Amino acid sequence: MKDFVIVAALTDVPPGTTKTVDVSGIWIALCNVDGTLYAVDNTCPHAGGPLGDGKLKEGTIECPWHGWKFDLRTGQRVNNPNFTVACCDVRVIDGQIQIKLPEDLT
Repeated sequence: MKDFVIVAALTDVPPGTTKTVDVSGIWIALCNVDGTLYAVDNTCPHAGGPLGDGKLKEGTIECPWHGWKFDLRTGQRVNNPNFTVACCDVRVIDGQIQIKLPEDLT
């Protein structure tokens, strides 16, 4: 996907929460950490767990199935950076969250 697309209203993802959105058949976890928005592939590379259902803590998201934690800025697993989730570019315009999917997800 070459362009940014609107995926949610900013009010849909208040600080400390996540929201899962479908972008052209690809599930993305939107995460609001203290007012900073992140967007990552919703699928944990370990066993396919839904990251958007996980817990946010100190800039990471924890998979609800087996506890793998990923840095939301880099997508790298906290304890083993060889495992990653794809990160999307995020911006907010006029109260609308927009993301741009990375090439490896399209």
